[in-house]
Amino acid sequence: MHGRTHPAVLVAAFLLATPASAEELAGPYSADIMRVIDGDTVEARIRVFLGLDLTILVRLSGIDAPELHGKCPGEPDAARVARDHLASLVGSGPVFLSAIRRDKYGGRVLATLHLPSGENAADSLLAAGHAHPATRGRVQRCPQ
Repeated sequence: MHGRTHPAVLVAAFLLATPASAEELAGPYSADIMRVIDGDTVEARIRVFLGLDLTILVRLSGIDAPELHGKCPGEPDAARVARDHLASLVGSGPVFLSAIRRDKYGGRVLATLHLPSGENAADSLLAAGHAHPATRGRVQRCPQ
């Protein structure tokens, strides 16, 4: 394959370099969760085509979970609980990703993560009180 670009590299470049105004990838795409980073981000290996997988960071659309390195009192503890809850939800998978689009922060994508049961993982985190609905702009984490 000397001189040729591996197809996974092309797919990754497409996902990360597509203009924000471009259409999203509707999916669903089957994915295996490699690790849960925190309460709203996972590393997933996505099956994008026959025999072609892509490993990428995926932030769950529509939610904001506490940060592991947060400065607010109790935030790191709440972040660990959120991360552990998400890990228990995804289990051994597989999960499915839909509505995949580029995140404003490079190196990851936004997507809806559907659990093996079909449930939206973000909805489960919201219902359990481990996340808040995502808002545009700066998030006020610490209560005044």
